[in-house]
Amino acid sequence: MGKSNGQADIRTDDKRHKPDLEHELPAADPNDGFEEATAPAADPPAAEIEASPQAELKKLRDERDNLFDRLARLQAEFDNYRKRAAKESADFRDYAVADAARALLPVIDNLSLALKNASASPEDFHKGVELIHKQLQDALQKMNVQRVPAQGEPFDPRLHEAIEVVESDEVPDNHVLEELQTGYRIKDRLLRPAMVRVAKAKK
Repeated sequence: MGKSNGQADIRTDDKRHKPDLEHELPAADPNDGFEEATAPAADPPAAEIEASPQAELKKLRDERDNLFDRLARLQAEFDNYRKRAAKESADFRDYAVADAARALLPVIDNLSLALKNASASPEDFHKGVELIHKQLQDALQKMNVQRVPAQGEPFDPRLHEAIEVVESDEVPDNHVLEELQTGYRIKDRLLRPAMVRVAKAKK
């Protein structure tokens, strides 16, 4: 009896320690689309939580200071550019006026000479004035100043200023009959219109 009981205990112990292969779970397959649950990460220490807003605030303040510094530099550069552009514009105007005055100086010299010789014969005086007039026209042409065509031209209110409308058949209707004062322009910019009399067809 004792021997039989010993063998039975051994079998019972073997069954107790033998793994249950039928009920054991298989290992997770990485390709089945499921992931094993992992334990949540531990919360950061309280000191780190308190330091994070302070660091973020310091970062924002540094960025603000950098932006203010850049804005101040850009404003200073713009002010310098504006002053430099104003000075260059003023210099350009001064040089332009100087060139115009330099072109007119010979005309003034000849006018002064003509006044000194005003006692000369009327014919010589007239020739001298004609030469001065031509010299002045040449000086204006060098500055791109051109006369506005008027005599016999169709009346153009953009270029002509009508002083009087006269019935006449010497020129077609609404054409310039007579130029009273010459108009001038620089390229497409009108300096002054030509003062004219305009013809109106007789009834």
